[in-house]
Amino acid sequence: MRKEKIKAADYAELIEKQIKPGILLNTNGEKFNSMVIGWGHYGILWGIETFTVYVRQSRYTKPQIDRTGEFTLSLPLDGNYDPEVFRVFGSLSGRDVDKADYVTLEKPSVNHTPGIKEYPLTIECEVIYAQDQDLDRIPAEIRECYYSKGSDEGDYHTMYIGKIVDAYIIRE
Repeated sequence: MRKEKIKAADYAELIEKQIKPGILLNTNGEKFNSMVIGWGHYGILWGIETFTVYVRQSRYTKPQIDRTGEFTLSLPLDGNYDPEVFRVFGSLSGRDVDKADYVTLEKPSVNHTPGIKEYPLTIECEVIYAQDQDLDRIPAEIRECYYSKGSDEGDYHTMYIGKIVDAYIIRE
């Protein structure tokens, strides 16, 4: 395997297109973990190229990011997702499942969180800012939709702004 260095900005349109169906947010605290996320932002903040992700308090991913201060994002280049990977990574917890069994991990370049060979567009990030959501400041219609149903009630997100420390495509 080799890593073809890229500028994340050159892939902003692809990132925007793929965030809605979901991209993979990878962590590597106690063990490798990945989850499907459908919210996120690529951009420039404080003159730094960043990617912002949102993780619910209850997710296994949260203490992993809190402990390591980093994450990696993985996206397919062609828009094709493995339905089994997305089923497992989107509905089962890393507390209960070893998600490394479902993909081929690729050693990272800068941080300590692997990328995924099958999802070769890889963005490594170092957390530079984190903040818990203040539910009282979220409009009522959004709060009702995302934070008041069943197990999601009161399960708000933490926002993590990650400085992009490397971006590449994993090639054979």
